[in-house]
Parts: sequence; structure tokens; C-alpha cells
Amino acid sequence: MFTYDDLVQQLTSRGGVFEIETATVSGRTMKVFKDTPQSLNSLLELARPYEDAPFLTYHDRRLTFQQVLDQSDHLATALFKEYGIKPKDRIAIAMRNIPEWIIAFKAIVSLGCTVIPLNAWWTAKELRYGLVDSGALIVLCDEERARRLEELRLPPELTKIVALQSKDPYQEGVAVFEELLQIAVDLPSVKIALDDDVTILYTSGTTGNPKGAVSTNRSTVSALIGFSLRSTINAALNPQTPSPPFAPNVLIGVPLFHITGCMVMLSSFISGVKVSLMHHWDPVEALKIIEQEHITSFVGVPTMSWDILEASKEGSTDLSSLQSIGGGGSPVPPKFIQRVTGELESAVPGFGYGLTETNAFGPGISGDDLAIHPTSTGRVLPIIELRIVDPNGKSVPPNTQGEICMYGVPLVRGYWNKEDQTQETFAEGWLRTGDLGYLDEDGYLYIQDRIKDVVIRGGENIYCVEVEAAIYEHPSVHEVAVFGVPDARLGEKVAAQICTKKDHSLSDAEIQRFLSERIAYFKVPEFYYITEEPLARGATGKILKRTLREQFQGSRASTA
Repeated sequence: MFTYDDLVQQLTSRGGVFEIETATVSGRTMKVFKDTPQSLNSLLELARPYEDAPFLTYHDRRLTFQQVLDQSDHLATALFKEYGIKPKDRIAIAMRNIPEWIIAFKAIVSLGCTVIPLNAWWTAKELRYGLVDSGALIVLCDEERARRLEELRLPPELTKIVALQSKDPYQEGVAVFEELLQIAVDLPSVKIALDDDVTILYTSGTTGNPKGAVSTNRSTVSALIGFSLRSTINAALNPQTPSPPFAPNVLIGVPLFHITGCMVMLSSFISGVKVSLMHHWDPVEALKIIEQEHITSFVGVPTMSWDILEASKEGSTDLSSLQSIGGGGSPVPPKFIQRVTGELESAVPGFGYGLTETNAFGPGISGDDLAIHPTSTGRVLPIIELRIVDPNGKSVPPNTQGEICMYGVPLVRGYWNKEDQTQETFAEGWLRTGDLGYLDEDGYLYIQDRIKDVVIRGGENIYCVEVEAAIYEHPSVHEVAVFGVPDARLGEKVAAQICTKKDHSLSDAEIQRFLSERIAYFKVPEFYYITEEPLARGATGKILKRTLREQFQGSRASTA
């Protein structure tokens, strides 16, 4: 029986399927895969031979690989001929999880352009920020996002809108997505360099505005190959006996604009694995899809997997097709792992620790390894280096808490138009994650807390400063502190303690309505403590959020 280390050595050494060598990338020495494809598009082109094999399922729609590729070719031709799009231009996607999202992604990268997947939950104001900040020439939308953008009346020279057809006409200047698919295919020949930009994914920023994490073709492709390497190792360590009589089929629970959803979709595209999409998360609907489509793998944040287990109690859904269940995006409660192994005998749980800045790649763990180390997020593969540092940036010994830092080829090259923040976060090429943890003697990573003032609600990062900024816009607010409180299902929920101005009153319902017009719904606090008393502060005048959080939780416990 091979061990993890045996398999890594065998697969990545000279002559191995995933041979790794040392190279210089952007002036820095790092480990890379020897046979790295030239671009993300060249990797996606490997799907051409799958032809009539089923690829996408969405409600009653069924699309083969050939149909997706054909439509992508038509769209790419239209973008080139009708809009004059050329390599390195930036094009945004603002859609929920629908087949057109994937068609649009492939079309954009085939032109050597940069894809900007915008958060479909964003308000019109937030969408505008993403488009203006990225300099997107075109935004490809579903109807709901198109209507939001119509409200803004974007100047035509800023960003052109292409939207899915609707029963009601759009305003002048909005092109119809389906009409572009009618243009005859005549794709231009483009040259794509390995270190050209390929995606800009926005992640919440500590200054209140999201930051665009810029990934190159090399980074994205390397992460995808890294996931393939990990899958190969996991398959060898966790053989399925007996194998179910179903073809691989993955259900993606997270949004495609989320780095996890995007990378799972791309991995499936390349490997010929069928994908089932959900417009939005609904555990009851997920159970139906798992049973009807014989889903073999579910990927989402841990709370979604928990939802599936809870929903399955209500009926007699057959989950025997599931071979794996897991994902990433937030810490995994050990109790959940126990439930998976106890309630889903055929499914192997697996989770990883990755960020938008690492293309979701990082340490990973599954199966028996996870059962033995239930509180660990696993070990890294050779294309990623991991170290724990003290506040001065010095590496600490094993089993010593510090900030988790990562280095390697899957990392993004930095933040779009934010050089200062890039230098601060990627010190000498090392990503400072802002998370606290430790490594044991065997290289297993354990995450303990977060340095960054961020709430992780169901896998979505919510930076408190952004929510605080929105609350401060209310004329009755004197000061505010936003923080996370534990939640059994979502991991955390957002809470706000507000001190009102003298002689002002404010209700929970009023501030709730106020915020719903300014920030995405998932960022709006679910708990409030509104008072006329000043917020607790330390000697330096800084608001003591830890004290407020403890007081808040204490008051909730006393009234429960």
C-alpha cells in the first residue's frame, strides 16, 4: 500500500505523470509542472474530442461538450467581429449559475482576453464599481443583472451590455446574447503567452472596496493540474469498493463567480466530467438533482453539505451514487465529518484550504486521512510552499501559532491597479493570508483564527469595514462595530452594535431596510444591538470588538 509521500514522489519526480521542476517565474524561483500547457484556453480545448458526451445539466436543459464549444465559438466570433475585441481586453460576466456563464467564459479566454466574473449578488452600485475598476469593455449578463445595470444608465463608452433575451425589451444599446450566437464562426488566430492575465476575481477588500485578484494563464493552469494531481493521489489512497455504475457527474453548489465554483467547472470541462448546475442554493432541490442525475460528487462550502444531510432526513432520497462530498471556503466542523462517514457510507469527505489569491489551491485532506486528522486542513503538494510566521515575518517552529503564508506558482500575480496592497499582501512573493494557524511535525496545517477583520458566512467573505461604512451613511448613527457571531449552519452570521446620535432613534427594521439598498443581502447584519451608550474602547481609542462580541454572545445566551 502506497503512502501519501510515496505517491507524491512517484507522480512528481523525473518521468512522472506530473513531473515537477524548478523554474524562474516573474523573477522568482519556484516549483512548476514541467509540461505546463501554454494557456488556459489550450487546456480547455482538450474537451473537443468529447464531442457528443453530455456536459451540462440545468433544469430541463441538456448540453453536450460539442454544443457548449460550438456556442462559445459563435460568441467569440461575434465579440471579435461586432465589437473589435482583441487579446488582453477585459470582459465581464454577471450571471447566476446557468450554461451561458460557462459558454461566455470559454469564448472570452479563446480570444486571449481576461475574464472578470462579477458577484451576481452585488447591487447595481457594486456591479458598477467592478466594471469601472476593471475597465471591462463588455459585460455579458443574465436578465436580472442587465436590469440592475440599466438602472445605472452606464455611458455606452464605458461598458457595453450583452444580455440574455427577455420578453420585455431592453433599453437602447443593449445587445441580445442569443443573437450573437447566430454569427457564423470565423475565429481569429491569437497568440496567448503563459504569463498573460486570464482572470480577475474580486475579493472583499479591507478598505471597503473589493480587490481584483489577477491570475495569469500559468497560475490558473498550474492550480488545475495541481487539483488533478491531488485527485489522482486521493483516488489511490481511497479506492471505492465497489464502484457505482454511474458516470462521473458533479453538482456544483457554490456560484461560478466564486473561485471554488469556477475551478471545479474548469476541472470538469478538461476531464470530460458532466456538471449539474443550480440557479441558486436549495438543499431540497439539490437532493432531487443528486437522485435524478446520479450525482457522484458534490462540491460546495461545508454548510451546503450540512444542509444536504439535514434535508435528507425529511425524506427517503437515494444518495448511494455519491462517491465524494466536500469543498472549501470555510472551516469544517469535526462533527460534520463524523456525520458524513456515518450517514453516507459510499461518500468520501474531502476539504481544502485555498483562497481567491491561490486559485483555490492549497493544503487538502480527505478520506481516512481526514478521519485521523479531523481538525486539520491537510498537507500541501510541491508546487506550494507553506510557512507560519510571527508578527515580524520570521518562521516559527512546528506546533507554534502564527500567520499562515503561502508561496508558489498557483498564486495570483497581485491586485488589479492596487500596487500598495499587492506589495503588502504578497511580501517578496509570499501571500500573507491573514489567517492564524500552525503546522505539526508531519506538515499538517491547522487553522485556528483570523487576523483579518472578516466574517465568513456560508463561505462568503464579508469585510466588516465595508458593512460599517454602509451603516455610517445613516444619519442617526454615531458609531458602529460589525463582527461575526457563531452559527451552527453558516459558520458565522453578521452582527452590528450601533451607538446612535443624541436624540436620535433607530430600529432594527429601519437599518435593515436602509442597508438592503446599499449592500448585497448576504452582507446585511442579521443581529443588531442599538444603544445610546458609547462603544467599548481600549487605551488607544480603538473599539474593542472582541469585548463587544463576547458581550453580544452573552446577552444572546441569557435570553435564549
